[in-house]
Amino acid sequence: MPVDHYENFPVASVLLPRRLVPAVEAIYAFARTADDIADEGDASGPERLAALTAYEAALDTIGRGEVHPDPLFQRLAGVIAQYKLPLQPFRDLLSAFKQDVGTTRYPSFELLLDYCRRSANPVGFLMLSLYGAVDEANVRDSDAICSALQLINFLQDVGIDRQKDRIYLPLDDLQRFGVPPAQLDQSSTDGNWRALMAFEVARARALMMSGAPLALRLPGRIGWELRLVIQGGLRILEEIEKVGYDVFGQRPQLKTRDWLVILWRAIRM
Repeated sequence: MPVDHYENFPVASVLLPRRLVPAVEAIYAFARTADDIADEGDASGPERLAALTAYEAALDTIGRGEVHPDPLFQRLAGVIAQYKLPLQPFRDLLSAFKQDVGTTRYPSFELLLDYCRRSANPVGFLMLSLYGAVDEANVRDSDAICSALQLINFLQDVGIDRQKDRIYLPLDDLQRFGVPPAQLDQSSTDGNWRALMAFEVARARALMMSGAPLALRLPGRIGWELRLVIQGGLRILEEIEKVGYDVFGQRPQLKTRDWLVILWRAIRM
C-alpha cells in the first residue's frame, strides 16, 4: 500500500498473508489519518481535537452496530466484526493523538512510556488479534517491542520533533545529563548530549530485546515479520551510534545494505 510518510518499516509487507492485507490496510488507514489530524497541516488545536472527537464518535457508531457514512469507518467496521476486535485499542490510539495536540514535553520516562502504551502498543495488540495469537505472554512482549519502536523513532526524530516544538526525551533525563532543552535548538552534540543519547539508546535496546522472544514463539510469517522489525529497530540504534548521536545533521535511516544485514540477523535469530 502506498505510504507517503517516513515509516521505518513496510506496511502490509510481502510477508503478510494476503487474507490479512485488507484488515491491516483498514487499521492503518484509521491510524494514519487520525495521526495526521494531530500532526499535519495548519489546523488550530481546537480544530484538531474536534476532528479526533469525531473519530471517537465514529467508533461509538461502530460499537452500536450502526453504519457510518464514511467508507473509511465502514471498512474498519467490517474488519472489527470479522475478527472480533475490541474497540479499546482504537480508542487508545485516539487518546494518544489527542495528547499530541496539547502535550509537547514529558517530565519523566514513565509518562513517556504511558504515551507509548497508547500510541504504539495497540497496533501490536491488533496484529496479534488478527493472527489469533493474543495471550498474556505475547501481549507483554508485543508491548515491549512496540514501545521500543516508538522510542527509537523518537531518538531518530529529535531534530524533526524540535522543529514542531516537541521534545520526546524525558525532561528529567535531560536535566540529569546536563542538557538544557535549548541545546536541542543549537543542534549541539557535546559530551553531555552523547552521554544522554547513549543512555536512551541502551534503554530502548534493552526494551526491544526483552520482547524479542515473541518473534521466536510465533510461527510462520508473523514470526519472520517480527524478526525483521526487531532487527530493523536494533539497526536504527546502531546507525544512531555510528553518527556519534548527531541526529540533527542527518536522520539515521535504513538503506539497502542495512536491510541485507537485517535479513541475515533475522535468519540467525
